Amino acid sequence: MTITDTSPASAVSAPAEQTWTPRLWGVLAVLCAVLFLDGLDVSMVGVALPSIGAELGLSTTSLQWIVNGYVLGYGGLLLLGGRTADLLGRRRVFLIALAVFAVASLVGGLVDNGALLIVTRFVKGLAAAFTAPTALSILTTTFQEGPARNRALSVFSVFGASGYSSGLILGGLLTSFGWRWTFLTPVPLALLALVAGIALIPRDRPAAGGGHDLVGAVTLTGGMLLAVYTVVSAPERGWLDPLTVVSFVAALALLVGFVVTENRVRHPLIRLGILRIGTIVRANLSIVALFGSYLSFQFMMTLYLQDVLGWSPLEMALGLLPAGLIVAFGSPFVGRLIDRYGTPPLIISSMTSLSLGYVWFLATAGNAPHYTVTILPAMILLGGGFAFGFSSIMAQATDGIDDSEQGLASGLVQTSGQVGAALVLAVVTALVAGAAHEGGDFGGFHPGVNLVSAVAVVGLALNLIPLIRTTRTSGTARP
Repeated sequence: MTITDTSPASAVSAPAEQTWTPRLWGVLAVLCAVLFLDGLDVSMVGVALPSIGAELGLSTTSLQWIVNGYVLGYGGLLLLGGRTADLLGRRRVFLIALAVFAVASLVGGLVDNGALLIVTRFVKGLAAAFTAPTALSILTTTFQEGPARNRALSVFSVFGASGYSSGLILGGLLTSFGWRWTFLTPVPLALLALVAGIALIPRDRPAAGGGHDLVGAVTLTGGMLLAVYTVVSAPERGWLDPLTVVSFVAALALLVGFVVTENRVRHPLIRLGILRIGTIVRANLSIVALFGSYLSFQFMMTLYLQDVLGWSPLEMALGLLPAGLIVAFGSPFVGRLIDRYGTPPLIISSMTSLSLGYVWFLATAGNAPHYTVTILPAMILLGGGFAFGFSSIMAQATDGIDDSEQGLASGLVQTSGQVGAALVLAVVTALVAGAAHEGGDFGGFHPGVNLVSAVAVVGLALNLIPLIRTTRTSGTARP
C-alpha cells in the first residue's frame, strides 16, 4: 500500500513493519511442517495403493476409500475445524489435532485389516480438518496484514507443494521396502512438530462472546459429511441411483437447516454475512477452480502415464516434478507481487496459465506423445498457475477479516478447495471410467481434460469480469 500523506499524524497511525524474530520464524516453520506433512501423506499413500491392495486383499472399490476416507473427514469438517479454533483457542485445537494425526498415522502403519485402515484414514482427515484451517488462522493472526503476511503465505504455500512433490518420489522409494513405511514415516515428523509447537506457538484466548451453537454444529457437520460422502461415492454407485439422490436431498436439507439456524441464534457458529464480501466469494470460487482442475488433471496423468504409457511410479513422479519445483521456487516471490499489484491480477494470471496448460496438453497429446513437447510445457504452465494462484487466493480470502474470524475465513476457503476438488474429481473419474483408453491413445481422457479446462476458464472469467467492470467504472469517473 502506498502512503501519500507524510504528515506526522499519518506516520504515527501507520503500523510499523513487523520484525521477523527467530521465534516468529520458528512458528512459521511449525505451521509449514504440518502443511508439508499433509501433502506428503496424501501423495505417498496414493503411490502405495497397489501394494496395499495386494497385501490386504482389497478390491479397487475398497482401495478408493483409503483416499476418499481421508477426503470425507477432511472436507466434511473443515468449516467446523476453523470455527472451533476461533471459539476454543487456536493453539489448543492445533496441538490436539496434530497429536491425533500422529497417533492415526502410527495405527495405520500397524493394522492388518482393510476396514481399520480406512477408519484411520478418516481419523487423519478429521485431524487435518482441524490442523489445516487452524494453521492458516495462526499464520494470519501472527503476521500483520500486508507485506509480512503475504511473505509468510508465500513460504507456507511452498511447503504444501514441496510435500506433495516429495511424497510422490518418497512414496515410490518407501513402497519398495513396504507400504507400511508410507504410513509410519510421518509419525516422527508429526511428533517433532508437536513438541516444537508446544514450545513456540504463543497462547491465545478464545473469541469473546462466541456462545455455543450446538444445532448449527450438528447440522453443518452432518450436512458437510453427507455431501462429501455423496460426491465421492456417486461415480461408483451412479449419479441417478436412488441412494445417491436421497443422500443429496438429505445433505441439502441439513445445510438449509444450518442456514436457518445461523440466521436465528444469538451466537451463530458461522456469521453468514462474511459471504456478502465479493472478494471473499471470488476467492472461494477461485480455489475451487484451482484445486478442482489441478488435482483432477494430476489424477488423470497418473493413470495415463502408468496404465497407458507404462511408466513406473518413480518415472511418473519425476515427470510431474517440474510443476512442483516451480511452485516451490516460485511461490516465495509471489508475496512481493501481491504487495505491488494486489491479488486480482495474480489470480487472473494463475487461471490464464492453468487454462493454457490444459489446452496445450489437449492440442498436442495423442499416440506416443513426446515428453518435451507435450508434458513438460504443460507442467511448466500448471506449476506457474498454481504458484501464482494459491498464495494470492489465500491472501484475498483472509484480507480485511477480524482476528476473531480468521479461523472461519481460513476454514471456508479450504473447505471450498477440498469439496470443490472432490466434486470435479468425481465427475472426471466418471468421465474417464466411461471412456476406453488402450495402447497409447489419449482419446479416452479427452472428456476429463475438457472438463478441467472448462473449470479453469470459468475461474478466469469469474475474476476477469469484475476487474473489467472496475476499470471501466474508473475510466468513466475520471475527469
